[in-house]
Amino acid sequence: MKRIYLLISFLLMLSFSMNAQQAFLQKVSINYVKTVAVWPLMKEMEPEWFDSEKDYMPKETLSYFNLSTDGTKSIFKKTKDAEIPRGMWYRPFADDNVVYNDYTSGTTISQKPVYEENFLVHDSLHNIKWKITADTRVIAGFECRKAVGILFDTVAVFAFYTDEIMVPGGPEGITGLPGMILGVGIPRLHTTWFATQVSLDPKLKTIEPVTKGKKVTRKEMLDTMHRVMKRWESYGQKLMLGFLI
Repeated sequence: MKRIYLLISFLLMLSFSMNAQQAFLQKVSINYVKTVAVWPLMKEMEPEWFDSEKDYMPKETLSYFNLSTDGTKSIFKKTKDAEIPRGMWYRPFADDNVVYNDYTSGTTISQKPVYEENFLVHDSLHNIKWKITADTRVIAGFECRKAVGILFDTVAVFAFYTDEIMVPGGPEGITGLPGMILGVGIPRLHTTWFATQVSLDPKLKTIEPVTKGKKVTRKEMLDTMHRVMKRWESYGQKLMLGFLI
């Protein structure tokens, strides 16, 4: 009887520990590095002058972001600018996006500075059509499963998520998988976001949406940008995608 009692006690303690860890892993702070392969991106955007101007552009840029979540809401924003060598004219675009997501209501409020305009986008979370694969990799110490998705009907996305963090979020507006996304790639933008550090049970401030900017829906922002950038052809299309994700 004593052995049975000890076994039951051990199983109860193990179950409690596992449940506590699951709840614990809903509250996290994640650092991401965003990598842009500048040369391939600019070659597609401006092929006629790329060869003569490429030496004035970095081959790639690295910028740094943080996502903090309490399990139901998250905020994603830049923590450090990309370092551009002196004498190079290239400047990253869409690095100043601030994205607040509410996973309970399925809504997002995003601050999107676009040149002289500052949009405050109120809308639903992106509807990404995901297909989960059998491929896995370890990111920031977590085993992640690969998924491939389609955004805006035509934009391919790949992502790696972990179900050890029970929040359906990720960098920028990339969401909708059964766990936190620790790695994302958008080939059309030659851009990736990968987690470098995950802090468990961080001391989070209250997660609140951003409030500054011209309040619009995603479609209203897209219509405005399209009117301004349609003459820029492929260059403008890439810019719009970068700001909208």
